Amino acid sequence: MPAFCAYGDGGCLVSAPAELSGLFCRGAVQQQQQRKRALVAASAVAAAAAAECVRAAKKRRQQVPQPQLPSLDALPDECLFEILRRVPGGRGRGASACVSRRWLALLGSIRASELAQAAEAASTPALPDLNEEFVMEEEEKDGETPADPCVERVLEGKEATDVRLAAMGVVAGSRGGLEKLAVRGSHPTRGVTDQGLSAVARGSPNLSSLALWDVPLITDAGLAEVAAGCPSLERLDISRCPLITDKGLVAVAQGCPNLVSLTIETCSGVANEGLRAIGSCCKKLQAVNIKNCVHVGDQGISSLVCSATASLAKIRLQGLNITDASLAVIGYYGKAVTDLTLARLATVGERGFWVMANAAGLQNLRCMSVTSCPGVTDLALSSIAKFCPSLKQLYLRKCGYVSDAGLTAFTESAKVFENLQLEECNRVTLVGILSFLHNCSQKFRALSLVKCMGIKDICSAPAQLPLCRSLRFLTIKDCPGFTDASLAVVGMICPQLEQVDLSGLGEVTNNGLLPLIQSSEAGLIKVDLSGCKNITDVAVSSLVKAHGKSLKKVCLEGCSKITDASLFIIAENCSELAELDLSNCMVSDYGVAILSSASHLKLRVLSLSGCSKVTQKSVPFLGNLGQSLEGLNLQFCNMIGNHNIASLEKKLWWCDILA
Repeated sequence: MPAFCAYGDGGCLVSAPAELSGLFCRGAVQQQQQRKRALVAASAVAAAAAAECVRAAKKRRQQVPQPQLPSLDALPDECLFEILRRVPGGRGRGASACVSRRWLALLGSIRASELAQAAEAASTPALPDLNEEFVMEEEEKDGETPADPCVERVLEGKEATDVRLAAMGVVAGSRGGLEKLAVRGSHPTRGVTDQGLSAVARGSPNLSSLALWDVPLITDAGLAEVAAGCPSLERLDISRCPLITDKGLVAVAQGCPNLVSLTIETCSGVANEGLRAIGSCCKKLQAVNIKNCVHVGDQGISSLVCSATASLAKIRLQGLNITDASLAVIGYYGKAVTDLTLARLATVGERGFWVMANAAGLQNLRCMSVTSCPGVTDLALSSIAKFCPSLKQLYLRKCGYVSDAGLTAFTESAKVFENLQLEECNRVTLVGILSFLHNCSQKFRALSLVKCMGIKDICSAPAQLPLCRSLRFLTIKDCPGFTDASLAVVGMICPQLEQVDLSGLGEVTNNGLLPLIQSSEAGLIKVDLSGCKNITDVAVSSLVKAHGKSLKKVCLEGCSKITDASLFIIAENCSELAELDLSNCMVSDYGVAILSSASHLKLRVLSLSGCSKVTQKSVPFLGNLGQSLEGLNLQFCNMIGNHNIASLEKKLWWCDILA
C-alpha cells in the first residue's frame, strides 16, 4: 500500500507517494534556512544603519557649540587684580596665591596701601576668616603665644626663588609685611630676580633691613621697587650683585631717607654717583662699609663723608682705589667717627695717614683697625696717637713698616689707650713691647701678638723691668721665637692677668709657664695652651692648684703629654670649670671616669676629639656627666661605635654631640 504524506498548503491536504514526500520535506527545510539567513542579514543591515545614525547624531551634537562655564582666568589682568586685592585676610590671599603662577604674580604686584584702600572702600565689612580664628583659638587653648612669622625671613641657596619671595610677600602683606629680609645665594636655574624682590617690596612697607648676598640677577629696577615701597628702610647690605649700579643707589637715596647703615661689597657697577646721592639724601647715615668696588674712588668717598659729617660714626673702606685725598677728608670731616677700618688701600701713602691725623677732626675716634696698608709707618702711628685723644683700641695687621720706635712714640701720647693687637707686624720686637708696657696708661688692659716673627727671646733683660698691673688679657700666639725665657719675663711684669692665650707656642715648656702661673695674683679665668706640645701634667697640676677656684675655661688641645693625672687634679680642684678641651691628648677611659665622678664639676662643654685611648668603655661615664653638659665632641674617637653614640644620645638628649 503506498505511503501518504500530508502537506498543508493553503489549508488543502495533498496525498503523495513516500519519495515525493521526502522531497517536499527537504524543500521546506531549505526554505526555512533561507528565511533565517535573510532575517539575519536584515538585522545586520538595520544595526549598521542604526550605528550610522548614532554617529551622525553625535557628530551633529559636536558641531553645535556647547555653553562654557564662566572662569576667572578669562578675565584680563586688570579685572582679576581688582578682584584679588579685595580678598579678605592673609589666609585667603595665601590660598589664592596657590591657584596658579598668574594669580601669584598678580597678588605679588598688590601694594599694602592698595589693600588698605580696598578695605576702606568696601561698603560692607569683610567676613571673618573662620579658619584663622579657629587656629588662633586652638593655639590659645594650648597655652602658647603664636609667634609672628612675618617679622624676619632668610632665604639661602636653592630656597631663594621668585616664587618663594612672592608668596612670602603675599602672606606677609596682610600683617604689615616683613621687617627684615636676607637673601643669601640664589637657585641655579630659577634664581631671584626683580620680580620676586618687587613682590616683597609691595607687600612690606615696614621693611627696615634688607640683605642681598650673591644674587646676580637683581638689577636697579628691583632696588628701585624697594625704594618706592619701603620708605622705612634703615639697613641695606648688597654683596656680589653685579647688575646693581649707581642708578639703583640713587633710587634708594631718594626713597629711603631714614637709611642708617649701608654695606656694598664686590659690586662692580657701583661708582661715585651712587655714594654721592646717599650722602646728600640720607642725613641719618651712621655706618658705611665699602669693600672691593673697583669703580669707587676719592669723589664718592669724599662726597659721602662730607655730607654725612654729623651722623657718620663707623667707616670701613677695604680694597678700594682711593688715595691720600680720601683720608684727608675723613680726618677733617669725621667729627662723629668712632670706629674706623682701613684695609688693603695700596695707593694710600704715609702722607695720607699723617694728614688724616693732623686734620684734628677725629677727636671721637675710639677704635681703629688697619690691614695691609703700606702708608702706616712709625710717623703715621705717632700722629694718630697725638691727634686722636679718645683712641682706646688699635689693631694693626700686616703693617710691615711699624717698628719699636713707632710703638714707643705711640704710647707716649695715647693716654686712655686700652687694647693693642698686632698681627704679622714683623719689625716689632720684645724690646719694643717691654717699652710699650713700661709707658702705657693705667687703663691698658689687653695685649695681643699673633704671628709676629720679630718677637724673640732677648739676650739679657733690661736692668729695670716694667710693671704693668693693669694688663688683664694676654695673647701671644704662633710666635715661634717666643720661648721660656720671654714667657718668664712676661709673667714677672704682668701679675694681674686673668686670661692667657699661648696657643701655638711649641717651644714653651713647664719652665716658662710655671713662673707665669705662680706670679699671677688676680686668679686666672681662661687659659689656652693648645699646641704647646711640651707642656706636661706638672704644669697643669700647678695651674689647677693655684687657680682652680677661678678657672672657667682650659684648652689643652694638641698637648700630647697630658694624661689622666691632669684630669684627676682637675676633678679635685676645679669647681667653676665650664669648658675643657682635651682634644688629641693621652687621656683614657680612666680619666673620663674620674671626671664623671666629680659631683662638684659642672662642665658645659667637653672635647675628647682625637683621644685614641678613649674607647666604648667611657660611654657609661660620659652619660653621667650631668644636666649641665651642653656640648660633647667625640670626633675621631674610632673606638666608640655608632651604636654606642646612639645610646649616648638617648641618655644625653639635651646635649649636642659631635661624633
